Amino acid sequence: MTDPGPVRRDVVVVGAGQAGLALGYHLTRAGVDVLLFERAERVGASWARRWDSLRLFTPARYDALPGAAFPADPWSYPSKDQVAAYLADYAARFDLPVRAGADVTGLEGGTGDFRIHLATGEQIAAARVVVATGAFGRPWTPAFAAELDPAVVQVHTDDYQRPDQLPPGPVLVVGGANSGRQIALELARAGRVVHLSEGARLRELPQRPLGRDLFWWLTTTRVIQAPATSFVGRCLRANEPVIGTPRRALRAAGVTFHPRALVADGGTVQFVDGESVQPAAVVWATGYRHDDSWITTPGALDTRGALVVDDGTTPVPGLYSLGRPWQHDRGSALLGYVHRDAERLGLRLTRR
Repeated sequence: MTDPGPVRRDVVVVGAGQAGLALGYHLTRAGVDVLLFERAERVGASWARRWDSLRLFTPARYDALPGAAFPADPWSYPSKDQVAAYLADYAARFDLPVRAGADVTGLEGGTGDFRIHLATGEQIAAARVVVATGAFGRPWTPAFAAELDPAVVQVHTDDYQRPDQLPPGPVLVVGGANSGRQIALELARAGRVVHLSEGARLRELPQRPLGRDLFWWLTTTRVIQAPATSFVGRCLRANEPVIGTPRRALRAAGVTFHPRALVADGGTVQFVDGESVQPAAVVWATGYRHDDSWITTPGALDTRGALVVDDGTTPVPGLYSLGRPWQHDRGSALLGYVHRDAERLGLRLTRR
């Protein structure tokens, strides 16, 4: 009997977070044969596993995917559990073709004939593929983290949950952007001795300038839609702000600021100014790096191994990206704004 080969779909979307779901909404409504792969066992799991106190800094009014308002007071700031529940309900509400627990381990082939490999050994063929793996790739820590004594507990923000997760003693938070500052403030308010290392002095913006939420201003003025390549977009990218967690609030809570962490030796971390601390624990708020090593399609990756993306397109015809920071504008990776990129890509895929 002849082997029929792998199951074939018109469009496969790798990732069923907010970007993949928004695209799935548009494609299913247009009658496109699409399948979404979600590595976790359920939609929304990547949000549910974030730290307990995490809340969005975008109000619920600006957190909706196409076709369904976010179910909360419009000016409230949803918790991570509310976001997780919203995404799961969204996929069910619109009967989106999501296959959960599907770990995509490889993408090969090319134009019109891609092969998606799953950890189970199964293969799926697709005419077109969209990489929607989100803004958070692989947690990144500096190389010198390996030089710390094993007695120093190390967690990345990807694994941090709550203050009592960490052992007694001083805590060093490395990274002074939004996540690092929020966690440092939470730890200090829990009575911990906290040191915060920041590589650069970031611009600060209040959550509600002049009595209006920051995202009301960004949306009303359409600044959030400024393309990444425009003058406004370039200025915004060069000055990503910290929102709603000013230095004065952390200092008032007892947080001690330090410049960039430079090296580690045993139980000591030294900063560029020569000062050092001996923490009982380190929280790495050092961000993520996209892990695109699973893509082996010729011409898809740059010399660093990252997917080459230009406003959602790649050098490989039929291979697209969605949901990465600044893919088109400031909203490209945000829950309530990714729908614009998704709609544009959906129209492109539908026309094809």
